[in-house]
Amino acid sequence: MAAAQGRLSDGAGGMDDAKGTEEEARHKGGDGSTAPPAFTAAVEALRVARLRPQIEVEATRAPQRLAPHAYALEAAVVDGDEDLADGRLVLLHDPAGHDAWHGTFRLVTLVRAELEPEMAADPLLPDVCWSWLTGALQARGLSYGEPSGTVTRASSHYFGGLSARPAASQIEIRASWTPREGLGGVPDTAAHLSSWCDLLAQVAGLPPAAPGDASIVTLPQRRGPQSR
Repeated sequence: MAAAQGRLSDGAGGMDDAKGTEEEARHKGGDGSTAPPAFTAAVEALRVARLRPQIEVEATRAPQRLAPHAYALEAAVVDGDEDLADGRLVLLHDPAGHDAWHGTFRLVTLVRAELEPEMAADPLLPDVCWSWLTGALQARGLSYGEPSGTVTRASSHYFGGLSARPAASQIEIRASWTPREGLGGVPDTAAHLSSWCDLLAQVAGLPPAAPGDASIVTLPQRRGPQSR
């Protein structure tokens, strides 16, 4: 899976490369301690969540220095053998709480897709992309706090021996938010994952999962899918 690679922020200024393994994330913290029950339950909900078939999700190496406990997923919106968009979602947990999070859990994401240069030049595009994230959470009735993030547009133009390549533009959404905790101090991570997949689908230009839902505007005229 050609899922998003790069550095993720926890929304409090910390940055780290993805490290660790799925098994470590499920059972141990960065200091080797056993994961608390709330984190284990939150991770299990992510692992068993049922998602729309166009999105492939798998566990990946999680950051170790952003929080005592972390679990990470990468995903790609797939059309045949090609990826339309990709991203990474990281669940962080600090049982002692975190001042910047205002909670004990934090979700951190990176989502990206290629665009037509004309679409990338739209001055309203960053605001629209951010509204897709918040709208995806609100559409599922999720309560969350302390959202933060960036929307970045990047363009590449080729010269010399590469001049035959068409100009390429990419949109990238980096964000984090604090999911509200429910019974036992466990947030509804499965619903947050589904909302995140809704965002991925929108960025990829897929139609809404619910038939007849015209409230979701997808990104038109994107560049062709990328080979996996």
